[in-house]
Amino acid sequence: MRRAAGLAVVMGMLYLVPALASEPAKDPLLDAPQATAQAAPASARGVLRARDQAVLSSELAGRIVEMPYADGEAFQKGSVLARFDCSAYQAQLNAAQAAVRAAREELNHNKQLAALKSVGQFAVSLAEAKQAQAQAEAQVYQVQVKRCVITAPFDGRVVQRRAQPHESVASGTPLLEVVDNRSLEIQLLVPSRWLGRLKPGQAFEFVPDETGQPLQAQVKRVGARIDEGSQTLLLIGTLPQQAPGLLAGMSGSAHFAELQ
Repeated sequence: MRRAAGLAVVMGMLYLVPALASEPAKDPLLDAPQATAQAAPASARGVLRARDQAVLSSELAGRIVEMPYADGEAFQKGSVLARFDCSAYQAQLNAAQAAVRAAREELNHNKQLAALKSVGQFAVSLAEAKQAQAQAEAQVYQVQVKRCVITAPFDGRVVQRRAQPHESVASGTPLLEVVDNRSLEIQLLVPSRWLGRLKPGQAFEFVPDETGQPLQAQVKRVGARIDEGSQTLLLIGTLPQQAPGLLAGMSGSAHFAELQ
């Protein structure tokens, strides 16, 4: 009986071995979900910056009498953005211009006397020096009067007023922050290891977070230095000509299909 039982066990094992051998060995790498044919494009975060933007400051001390544009309003190049009370500077300019006329008359008179041998050449030279001094002083006051009006350096919009009409400000006080949203560029911080594979004109896709609309952009130039701490490099990209609705400060993601 014991021999019969042992023989049955052996025969069962013999039948089991072929069944196991018929199943192929499983490889965990092969049985894992198949990867996609193409890796995801290399990505980097970026922000839109305006090439033309400025904080306009007062070039003289005075009282603001006019600031016609409020926050968010658009203006054209040459528009008056701020005007100061210039009565004192204008009076000084008028006095300086009168001194120029007096010096000119004195010089002409001395030239006539010198022609008649009534005065020497020294008097003529002295009158010429006085006229030059008066003209220089008048030019100084002309510059001051010109600074009483601040005009727009480019077409754009007011980001923020930093002063208000009727306020008296010191020289150098910030007055207006302005920006031209038509001159936007993409600024990206990309890994420094990409440097050898980036070139001007290279295409990439930029998707602003605020709009979600993909934009076809191009590499314009790369930065001049790699940040040692983060090992990143500044990359500047250009936007397509027709890209309405974009504002400086928008952030988004850039995708480089060629850097997979």
